[in-house]
Amino acid sequence: MSDKAVVIKSIAPLKQRPQYESELADEVLFGSEVDILEEAGDWIYIHTAYNYKGYLEKSYVTKNKSMQWEEANKAYVIASFADVLSKPKYSANCFITLTRGALIALTGEKQEQWAEVLLPEGEKGWVRAEGLLGVPQRSGSELRQSIVETALMYLGTQYRWGGKTPMGIDCSGLSFMAYLLNGIVIPRDSGDQLNFLTKISRKETKPGDLLFFPGHVAIYIGEDKFVHATGSGAAVRINSLNSDSKLYRKDLDEKYICTGTVL
Repeated sequence: MSDKAVVIKSIAPLKQRPQYESELADEVLFGSEVDILEEAGDWIYIHTAYNYKGYLEKSYVTKNKSMQWEEANKAYVIASFADVLSKPKYSANCFITLTRGALIALTGEKQEQWAEVLLPEGEKGWVRAEGLLGVPQRSGSELRQSIVETALMYLGTQYRWGGKTPMGIDCSGLSFMAYLLNGIVIPRDSGDQLNFLTKISRKETKPGDLLFFPGHVAIYIGEDKFVHATGSGAAVRINSLNSDSKLYRKDLDEKYICTGTVL
């Protein structure tokens, strides 16, 4: 039987093997609950809520979740970065700096532009309320547009293999986060996303759907354009499938596999 734990570091690098030099497989973000399948020295083998497995340093999680944390309403950090401060003022001590996608508990207390938050082991702090996002309830065209807008928040972010934050992100990390921050959990890797989503043709594609290519995925934003984290461009960029556009990516146009949708 596995043990439950919560990530208490802003970004927890998930490794393919229990070695510091091992390839980065994913980044598990603050507040994420994981199942500990095995423990080996300073490492734990974990299973995420989005069905991904790998090795984390043991110090990156806690099993000592407070009851308040368990029962409290949660919100995502939507700002690129958010300091958790000891008091509701900028000069206060910073406990931790969280990245977009971190999950934080809310106490319900507010002071002007500040919201009181709860860390997994029971410590309280303050975050700018405008940097938090409650679990959204959207559908239809509103949901599609929100997915596009979320993906565009990462424009210019450097490409990082296995990354999922404004510090660095890869193609499937971008699609994963754009959906997660809109209340939809899809698999982490592009191949698994392709198998998970309903396949449709290019002419059926709508904003918010995913475009699949060999080993690559992008988010369609309308008018033949898409946003993606591209290794060749070293960053999150907008490109096009329209051969008349200056943003045209002929290599991807010619390798297009299909579109995937869950919307």
